[in-house]
Amino acid sequence: MLGHVDHGKTTLTKALTGKWTDTHSEEIKRGISIRLGYADTDIYYCQKCKSHSNSKKCECGEKSELKRKISIVDAPGHETLMTAVLSASSILDGALFLVAANEQCPQPQTTEHMLVLNSTGIKNIVVVQTKIDLVTKEKAMENYKQIKTFLKGTVAENAPIIPISANYKLNIGALFDAIENCIPTPGRDPNEKLRMYISRSFDVNKPGTPVQKLTGGVFGGSVVKGTVKVGDKIEIKPGISIKGNAKYTPIVCEAVSLMEESEVLESAKPGGLVAVGTTLDPALTKSDALVGSIISHPNETSEAVETLKIKYESIQRHDLQMPPLREGDPIVINICTATTVGVLVKLAKKGMLEIRLKKPVVAEKGTRAAISRRVGQRWRLSGWGEVQ
Repeated sequence: MLGHVDHGKTTLTKALTGKWTDTHSEEIKRGISIRLGYADTDIYYCQKCKSHSNSKKCECGEKSELKRKISIVDAPGHETLMTAVLSASSILDGALFLVAANEQCPQPQTTEHMLVLNSTGIKNIVVVQTKIDLVTKEKAMENYKQIKTFLKGTVAENAPIIPISANYKLNIGALFDAIENCIPTPGRDPNEKLRMYISRSFDVNKPGTPVQKLTGGVFGGSVVKGTVKVGDKIEIKPGISIKGNAKYTPIVCEAVSLMEESEVLESAKPGGLVAVGTTLDPALTKSDALVGSIISHPNETSEAVETLKIKYESIQRHDLQMPPLREGDPIVINICTATTVGVLVKLAKKGMLEIRLKKPVVAEKGTRAAISRRVGQRWRLSGWGEVQ
């Protein structure tokens, strides 16, 4: 779910899945998403009505056929939380791009999130025109034309635009149809070496839990290659830095449980969002402490690096003037689900950058990276590249 703040991403997630993903106390208090939210839903198909829904029984009374399960990542819309959006983009197979009918299009983060789609290579997109219950038919049509104009020249230029009201669940069936038609399940090989990107990490124990009843740390994220099974030894890189030592040490532990929402699994293959229970001290995983790390089987992934070489392409922005890159500039890098700060130490010809990182990352050759630079008092998306 991408789009400007307060354009209905969390409300639509609830309409599609039945789950309200803003659960953090600060999110509830402020009424906006801050962390990535997750929810799963099943998609069913009614042979009689030739339509999709999230219900086993169609409105016509016929029993529907289960087509597939999808996982939805509810990304924050606010500009100051763009790093969370960039992190989310690394685990996506497609995007629902939301534009509210009751506001002028584009809004600032409408433009920012489209830059994310353009720079990260996500091409399976459905545009959703939300909040049509708040405007007249004429206003909705005017907004539709603004959306079409905005999409010209972007990766979503030919994407379908589905008008909906999430609160009243109007036209949700048409949205499910568009998801099935435009965001196919990609082919994946479960026999490849395991790669799982960690996008959340938790301590699930309540305060005051006796030591003998403590549960190990939990990771949340997506398996993008291979298979992880209950009982597997897994390795987390770059790992942890012991106080007083700048070097990061990989962590090896056991996967003791796997869950997809409330469903207990014996193994997890690529696709969807999975929680992995481990034997780790929960103090290591609390408060998203290991977000950005990569899970693999021991000794099956490359070492974390502190210096990156990236072939860089700048983004042509119309909303602000980007000064040219200079050696010594501070930079924020998003690779997979990792976000880290670095310094540009070498600027070579043909868009080659060498960046020294504050915190190491696992970055295999060909991995896409998004680059943000400080403009005024804010970090702004300025370009993207591939790790060399």
